[in-house]
Amino acid sequence: MRVSALSATAALVVATLAGGAAPAAADTPAGPVLQADLEAGTGLHHNIGTVFYKRVDGTVNSVRIISVYITSGERDCAWVSWNDPHNINGWTNLTSEPSCNGTGLEEHPDIIIKAPADHPLKVRLAADHPGSDVVHKDIERL
Repeated sequence: MRVSALSATAALVVATLAGGAAPAAADTPAGPVLQADLEAGTGLHHNIGTVFYKRVDGTVNSVRIISVYITSGERDCAWVSWNDPHNINGWTNLTSEPSCNGTGLEEHPDIIIKAPADHPLKVRLAADHPGSDVVHKDIERL
């Protein structure tokens, strides 16, 4: 009996030590749903966006995008994108289409976005006037 009790204790100690060996950054809990609010432009060119997301449990610099809401200005088209380190342009859209001319757009992509630990994840609301070079932007860190 003493041998089996000792074996169980040793197994518990080994499991505890193995569990504590993971880096603290990878121990980020999934936690609650978080929100990033974006706003760009004024007046008829006032654009707003909201991204709801959760941290991915056990991974570094990774979030699950739950939903994206955009309402463009009356004379704009607006996109919400994230700073994708693998995209040649630097940004990848989180929605399949823009919100244009004051309409609202709601999408639930339910995707996981990831980046290296030294690349802070950000979302961007970018709105432009069709036929013009004028662009309104807002960027928030996730």
